[in-house]
Amino acid sequence: MPSDREGAERRVRTDWRDHRHLVGALGRMEAVRHGRAAVFGFDAAGALAAARANEELGLPGTPTAAVTALMDKAALRARSNALHPARPVSFARCGRADALPFVTTLIGYPCVIKPRAGADGEGVRLVRDESEARAAAHGYPEVTDLLVEEYLEGPELTVEAHSRAGHHRILGWARRLDTPGPDTPAPGLTASGHALPVALPPRSAEGVRTLVRAVLDLARHRDGPSHTGVVLTPSGPRLLGAHARPGPEEFAGLLRLAHGIDVLGLALATGLGLPEPARVPRWRTAHTGLRYVDFPPGRLDGVRAALAAARAVPGVARVQLEIPPGALVRRAPTGARHHAYVLATAPTAGSLARTLDRSAALLRAADRRVPQPDGFA
Repeated sequence: MPSDREGAERRVRTDWRDHRHLVGALGRMEAVRHGRAAVFGFDAAGALAAARANEELGLPGTPTAAVTALMDKAALRARSNALHPARPVSFARCGRADALPFVTTLIGYPCVIKPRAGADGEGVRLVRDESEARAAAHGYPEVTDLLVEEYLEGPELTVEAHSRAGHHRILGWARRLDTPGPDTPAPGLTASGHALPVALPPRSAEGVRTLVRAVLDLARHRDGPSHTGVVLTPSGPRLLGAHARPGPEEFAGLLRLAHGIDVLGLALATGLGLPEPARVPRWRTAHTGLRYVDFPPGRLDGVRAALAAARAVPGVARVQLEIPPGALVRRAPTGARHHAYVLATAPTAGSLARTLDRSAALLRAADRRVPQPDGFA
């Protein structure tokens, strides 16, 4: 597969989405033929492709069944509800978009609509009444496969774990910060960032660990990274969703800053049977945060100067632009995608918020030329 990662020894050009071509290209490599390799995928599609390739090539890795078990939101919800039978999460499947107003009424408002096998927040909608459900129905294909479930009230944690031979080690968790306002793509569901540490009572913290480990056991996930969403409801921790892969690059960077943990290094070491990497030196500050930044429509002509200013704010560890300078922004990103992000550390929660606010504001101040309607001079 093409790779631009530092330290790559060899590039193999093939379409990794084509299973037959991927296995054929990798099967010709000497290390693969002798079982001294493993295939990795660090996003939803890549994790599934890697699991299938490892199984066919006889290489170690997360089984395909474990990856798909975590991808199937309806089956995972049903199985995870068995962990707390006294207060399960209400849910129902919906196969036709025009049935959404009826199904959401059965679940009750507010409720959440999501694709049964979706990823990265794509197609997820919060609806508060029947009129919003009717409006949401226009955003899905007529024949579809959706999950409708009750909206879980409470703080949301994003939990990173690493498994080896069925032992699940919780690497850390962060609190998700919501983007307020009804004009966001998924109001109440869109994250503005993450922050840690998260101070939890001992009983709640143990409940989170127990839930995550139980969900991974249910999916028979034995080796490799996982990324799980948990909501701290009044009835206790409840599963939001789980994935047999690490969190996105920026979340891995957040844990590296906060705890000195190399999430991707752990994944590679487990897959290749190598010793775990040593923890990297961490910043000696008490609070670490991630802030997402999105730009309004327009061309990003002055973004390089804005990047330099945002990176120069004391406490900022990284500012990453996910779209090229000079790109034309036409609309807001969807799901969990964002135009840029800021990672920072600070001695207090208040100073962290001010650092992130300042860096994000400087980044958003990039000069933009607003696109004109066709034919407008």
